[in-house]
Amino acid sequence: MKKINQDITTAKDIDILVDAFYKKLTNQPQMAPFFHTIDLAHHLPRIKQFWRFALLNEAGYTTNVFEKHAHLPLDKIHFDIWVQLFCETVDEYFHGDTASEAKLRARSLGFTFATKMEHIRKQSNE
Repeated sequence: MKKINQDITTAKDIDILVDAFYKKLTNQPQMAPFFHTIDLAHHLPRIKQFWRFALLNEAGYTTNVFEKHAHLPLDKIHFDIWVQLFCETVDEYFHGDTASEAKLRARSLGFTFATKMEHIRKQSNE
């Protein structure tokens, strides 16, 4: 994949970002096990649709992202890795306002998911 030096402005840019990011994520030792049972060929288009919605204001994404992940045994460390690799990938390929927004949204998602999952676990242990 050719590295580009511009902002995220098109659906093709989202494709580049998500493909590069998931290549890293699925090869990361602590994250790879979560992908053994996932059909990425089916999953990646949904992820790309989410990021086009989040960054390019493309209509059509209505799935509750947290609900899709709530059943997974993910801890804060997993979200920290996810955020680190996402931001690293953005920085490798893009720069600009939307690239900065992508990293901010990833950090927000990571924090929110980790916090919600911790809360759910505490409630289930009470």
